[in-house]
Amino acid sequence: MYLHLGQGVTVTQKSIVAVIDLDTATWSRHTRAMLRRAEERGEVVYVTDELPASAVVCAEGGRRTVYISQISSRTLLKRLQIPAWSEG
Repeated sequence: MYLHLGQGVTVTQKSIVAVIDLDTATWSRHTRAMLRRAEERGEVVYVTDELPASAVVCAEGGRRTVYISQISSRTLLKRLQIPAWSEG
C-alpha cells in the first residue's frame, strides 16, 4: 500500500517509521534536533511550498528520508487507516 504525501509524492506504507504533527512535535527539543540533523544530512524532502503540517519519516534500503508535507498528520493517518494515538 502507498501513502500520498502531496505534490505527486508517494511512499510505501512499510517504509514509514513515523508520522509527526509539526504543530505540536516541534515543541520538543528532541524532535527539533532530529529534524535539524536530518536537514544537515540532506535527508529532508520538502513536498510543499506551503506551510508544513507534518513530517513523515521513512526508512528503506538503509537510508532515512524525512518528507515535509502540507497534509496534516491526522489526514495521513486516516489515509493509512490507522487510528491516531491521541484518540486512544
